[in-house]
Amino acid sequence: MRDISDIAGKRTNYIGSIGTHILAYVVTFIVLLPFLWMILLSFKSNNEILNDPFTFPKTLSFDNYSRALSTLKLGVLYQNTFIIAAITIIIELLITFMSSYALSRMVFRSNRLKNSITALLLAGLAIPAFILLFPVYRITISLGLLNSYASLIIPYIATSVSFNTLLFTGFLRGFPREVEEAAIIDGSGLFTLCSSIVVPIIMPVIATVFIFNVLYIWNEFPFAVTLISKESMQTISLGISQFKGRFNIDYGGIIAASTLLIIPQLVFFAIFQRFIIEGMTAGAVKG
Repeated sequence: MRDISDIAGKRTNYIGSIGTHILAYVVTFIVLLPFLWMILLSFKSNNEILNDPFTFPKTLSFDNYSRALSTLKLGVLYQNTFIIAAITIIIELLITFMSSYALSRMVFRSNRLKNSITALLLAGLAIPAFILLFPVYRITISLGLLNSYASLIIPYIATSVSFNTLLFTGFLRGFPREVEEAAIIDGSGLFTLCSSIVVPIIMPVIATVFIFNVLYIWNEFPFAVTLISKESMQTISLGISQFKGRFNIDYGGIIAASTLLIIPQLVFFAIFQRFIIEGMTAGAVKG
């Protein structure tokens, strides 16, 4: 009887494993389908895209890509995006690490104040960027920062504070205090404690914050199109809008340029995906 039950159990596990794999393949195909369709459309002419969007291209043409490369000043676009991303992420990490360390480690005179700050950060996650466009635009004009790196860097930092701080805080609250207490007993100051003890241990979370913010800045469009009008200051996502004219739209050029925009992100994400998984799950296994 035991052998029969063991065989039945193994058969059930085998069938369940097959079902899980099939479901995983189906979900993967559904996720990849829009990207594969976009690649397919990038080899079609505008007439084919509008008239036969779901068929294979009649001829494999690279005209859309050549037009995208000749229209876009990729050197300038990549340079502007890189400068904005580098400055923004460095300042973000410094500010949000300090704020999260204060929330998770320092003693407040009133728990109500601490809870209010946390609630304020949670409320910040619920505010869409579109609501902030007009006030940010008016403030940027009043400060004379329009068409500058600072016009994008400051809003990017402000909109990332809530997410980054809460992600850091969630990990630090599960981080054992004994390690820090031992370092303090040995004579470590606050700066040495953070730079030599805390930061190396929370590196997976730092990598996660870094990756999320790089992808956000790479794809961000509402602030860029509102605050940047000079061609020499455009970012990657803003440069693609050059294919949309007043009376016509170059669909093939937009799709080809979008493909060129997405492929580096996929490579970047594939390289650093393990850091995202480690960072998102690190807080759940600490303490």
